[in-house]
Amino acid sequence: MYGLIGKMKAVPGQRDALISILLEGVSSMPGCLSYVVAQDPADTDAIWVTEVWDSQASHKASLSLPSVKDAISRGKPLIASFDKYIETVPVGGHGIKAAA
Repeated sequence: MYGLIGKMKAVPGQRDALISILLEGVSSMPGCLSYVVAQDPADTDAIWVTEVWDSQASHKASLSLPSVKDAISRGKPLIASFDKYIETVPVGGHGIKAAA
């Protein structure tokens, strides 16, 4: 499995709009086992995105999907910065089958 945890900051006052864009069409990404978008309670502009994929290749392929390209295009102007980006190797958890 392949995981990503990222923190981004929205343009001030645009966090909810950016969250809406990030959540559109997430159920139709082949290989995506989990995609969670969360508000940071300590920062009114910050968003955390936690992803689990069956493979790094599936994540990379998702970036070519029309729905993802559209979300990137619409979301980009609402992103002020990317604060953190961490790659992980998920091994299991609630809702995720353990790696074979």
